[in-house]
Amino acid sequence: MCAWRSGGQQVAFSRSTHRFNVVSPEFRLVPTSHSRVGVASVCAAAFTFSGLVATVLLAAQPAAAADPAGYQNVRINEVTSSNNDTVELYNSGSTAVNLSGWKMSDDSFSPQSFTPSATTITAGGFVTFNSPKGLGDSDKLVIYTAGGAVVDRVEWATDKAKPAMARCGGDGTGAWVTATSATTFGAANASDCPSSIPSASQVRINEVTSDASDTVELYNDGTSAVSIGSWKYVDSDTSHSPVSISSSSPSATSIPAHGYATFSSALGLGDNDSLFLLDGNGTTVDSVTWATDGAKPSDERCTNGTGWFQTSTTATLGNANSCSGGGSGGGGGGQVGHLLGGGGSLTSGCTPEAPSGTSSTPTGTSAWPGGLDVTITDNVCAFTTSTGPEGRDVSGLAFDPANPSVLWAAKNKNWLYKLVKTNGKWAPDPSWSATGKQIRFAGGLGQPDSEGLTVGGNGHIYVTSERDNANNTVPKDTIMEFDPAATGSTLTPVHQWDMTSQFPQLNTGSKDDANLGFEGVGYVPDSWLTANGWVDPLTGAAYNPANYPLHGSGLYFAGLEWDGTLHVYGLNSDGTFTTFGTISTGKASVMDVMFDAGTQRIVATCDNTCGETHTFMKVNASGTIVPDVTYTNPAVMPIDNLEGFAIAPTSTCVNGFREAVWTDDGIYGFGSGTSSYGHALYSGTFPC
Repeated sequence: MCAWRSGGQQVAFSRSTHRFNVVSPEFRLVPTSHSRVGVASVCAAAFTFSGLVATVLLAAQPAAAADPAGYQNVRINEVTSSNNDTVELYNSGSTAVNLSGWKMSDDSFSPQSFTPSATTITAGGFVTFNSPKGLGDSDKLVIYTAGGAVVDRVEWATDKAKPAMARCGGDGTGAWVTATSATTFGAANASDCPSSIPSASQVRINEVTSDASDTVELYNDGTSAVSIGSWKYVDSDTSHSPVSISSSSPSATSIPAHGYATFSSALGLGDNDSLFLLDGNGTTVDSVTWATDGAKPSDERCTNGTGWFQTSTTATLGNANSCSGGGSGGGGGGQVGHLLGGGGSLTSGCTPEAPSGTSSTPTGTSAWPGGLDVTITDNVCAFTTSTGPEGRDVSGLAFDPANPSVLWAAKNKNWLYKLVKTNGKWAPDPSWSATGKQIRFAGGLGQPDSEGLTVGGNGHIYVTSERDNANNTVPKDTIMEFDPAATGSTLTPVHQWDMTSQFPQLNTGSKDDANLGFEGVGYVPDSWLTANGWVDPLTGAAYNPANYPLHGSGLYFAGLEWDGTLHVYGLNSDGTFTTFGTISTGKASVMDVMFDAGTQRIVATCDNTCGETHTFMKVNASGTIVPDVTYTNPAVMPIDNLEGFAIAPTSTCVNGFREAVWTDDGIYGFGSGTSSYGHALYSGTFPC
């Protein structure tokens, strides 16, 4: 912006909006943003006229409309140059944005009003409109606020927007992919995005500064190097022509896989501005917009390479983003995170189920301590089985401590899954079973209502069941031990321990009461119990594992859905068990249990019944296990029957965080028409 005083008033010329405004007096011509010879030249040229002309111009210029809060989070998400020339906008922020008075332009016409499908775009919502003057086979689309600020811009080469050009890898946050297989206007793009994102589309604007250096960082999230020697960039000034990256940084000709390239903008970047990245054909690859001072010290993607933007506390150009900021001026605009990924059409028979029994979050609950973004991390309707064709009921989760690239999952219609990452999603390991393995009670009988699971000290999988689904009005609260190395498509227990008689309150003849038994289980090593001075309830003295020679190397804490208590057992190799008593979690119910070696805490999880909370438990000075702190889920997650929860071992930590995974038992997400509908698994981050 440039300022000049004439006739008692100072006028300012904005490079980004091309408007003059009255500002506080100063008696000299100055560039009011960071100094540059080029900016000063623009200022001088802008004010080479008489004070009289300036006065007339000011009198004729109406006051500019204020840009709505969070406008920088609204992204062009999909566009077609066929048929009705439809455009889709997506709101990546956490608050609704009013679109009243917004306009669009293309390569050949000045900004025109358009008629959106709604005048307000909700957080995480879509709005569509048809271009008022059509879009060409090769064209450019620019969206403006009512005040004239550029919101977003996309360009495409000949026929690259047929049938559509769309963001893939996350609505609003994903990279542009041309010539998608179909259109998905008004809904998530994922179903018509390619299963493998093209290499060029995996290059992202990762960090940008609007300080004296105006530096841009690109990151290649793909697995192969990408040539960028012919690529260009441009800012929000629509009079500017794109500038080649190579002219700004001659060495920036290629980006290695998972590598970085940086360059300083020759155009200059304003306090509130945009940056658009174009490939050698002139097609948009990526873009970012920031509000005033949102890129000081920088505007950075969080998580690195994939998330949405926030204002940083420290610029980290050429390295992984610190993600320690969260200022409201950045591309993130004060949002509380983003739900990424998902989408896809339901398969035949797949039937999501709305949650029930929702209660408010208890007072004293702390906010989620990890990252704000969460990614849907499975394929739609991924867990349909012969006994559960509706695709629901994935419940318990546990990372394998010996191999944290493996995530075990129980489906409570007697199925066990070994999951591994495939193209960034958790999916059944085909080398173990591409469809999961059925589990039975001892003797190969029945259909265990398998709710929770844990990995024992011997590497075996221990699964809880609260009833036999073949006789579901009768409780059958058991813990079963399975050897994951066993061959065949059906597994029978190595050992089985039946605790049903301890819970007569569940044996009422009602299937609902029978369904309130063992919901989760966690293996807790003896070493932790002894090191923290746990007092054995059976002896009243410090716990001594040697007193129980057949129990192995740890105890098993089973969570009872009925009342939220934990029941502690030593599972003996001869099929007997030792009951060590009951522990209060302070929760109305428990859906999953785990021991986290990173925090040195037992974690009791409850779904929407308790406001989606995780209570971390410790041994206090008296030797009793008690609640320590309770966290709620990330704010972007749905309020559903999220029954499974697991945190990865600290050996997987990257930049101070590790993965956390949740299961949605009802695969309902935010309901029909949303990207989460039909999905069971969500992935976020937790501190190391």
